[in-house]
Amino acid sequence: MTAVLITGTSSGIGRATVRRLARRPDLTVYATARKVDAIADLADTGARLLPLDVTDEASMRAAVAAVEAAHGQVDVLVNNAGYGEYGPVEETPMERVRAQFETNVFGLARLTQLVLPGMRRAGRGRIVNVSSMGGRLVFPGGGYYHASKYAVEALSDALRQEVRPFGVDVAIIEPGLIRTGFGAVAASSLGAGADPTGPYHRMVAAVDASMAKSYRNPLLAAPPEAVARVIERSVVARRPRTRYLVTAAAWAMVHTRRLLGARFFDAVNRLQFR
Repeated sequence: MTAVLITGTSSGIGRATVRRLARRPDLTVYATARKVDAIADLADTGARLLPLDVTDEASMRAAVAAVEAAHGQVDVLVNNAGYGEYGPVEETPMERVRAQFETNVFGLARLTQLVLPGMRRAGRGRIVNVSSMGGRLVFPGGGYYHASKYAVEALSDALRQEVRPFGVDVAIIEPGLIRTGFGAVAASSLGAGADPTGPYHRMVAAVDASMAKSYRNPLLAAPPEAVARVIERSVVARRPRTRYLVTAAAWAMVHTRRLLGARFFDAVNRLQFR
């Protein structure tokens, strides 16, 4: 049996991924959250439950040790835990920025460090990092969130080359707009991180309105199950792709930015968020 450890499964993409992977007879799925009570219902899927806070060293060590005690090693790590801290670069409090990086980047990196010795001993393993289309392009008001996802992309690219000789694969999942609690959290942080009478208040209001509209648009936003299906492909593929863009809208935006350049993309954003 392949042991799969998934972070951040109390809602959204993580929860949908547990429900999808737990149906497979070839996988033993470990669902995790800071409070196990939040994922108690996932036990009905056959998943095993573990407490895991990716900002706490002892919690991460204990979770990895529990899986290794049962299976010898973590075969697949899905680094899904993360959230969006939005606000103008100038006005967002640095303690909120640091907290986001602790979850989105440092927690992902440390958990990866903890599972790799077991993977190397086994001569096999897979690390699936949930990034975002926001790791390939940037919208105003999201600088710090995008910076965290650009960091995930860079870490993943370096890691993929470093661990390949040991039989370990690394894949990046890049969702577009997904109808989870992410949008509400991002909108809340956008308002909290900006001065309502400051120089950016009009930009913040425009970004907030555009974000709400986009998440309601079925042509732009997809349910979390769409990402779960792609994560499943990355987990079970004999040789996973390096990157998986999720949603047609995300594919279009990422490649428009790549092909037409920063100035064109900036101009589009100016029209959208003016």
